Amino acid sequence: MGLLKWAIVGAAAAYGIKYVTEKRKEDGKSIIDDWNEKAPEWMEKAKQYTDEAVSRATSKVRENYQ
Repeated sequence: MGLLKWAIVGAAAAYGIKYVTEKRKEDGKSIIDDWNEKAPEWMEKAKQYTDEAVSRATSKVRENYQ
């Protein structure tokens, strides 16, 4: 039963990889290409969120220890 489970998981993973790397007919790009284009924007948003979270946490700590 374990072998069957791993065969199914492997087939699903292979299909997923094929799906995200397959080029679209409309523009000749894949989902991975879209992710690569949007990655810098997502990183900037993540940095902004991190800065906000750190400043909130820092202000709470300063309030508690003053």
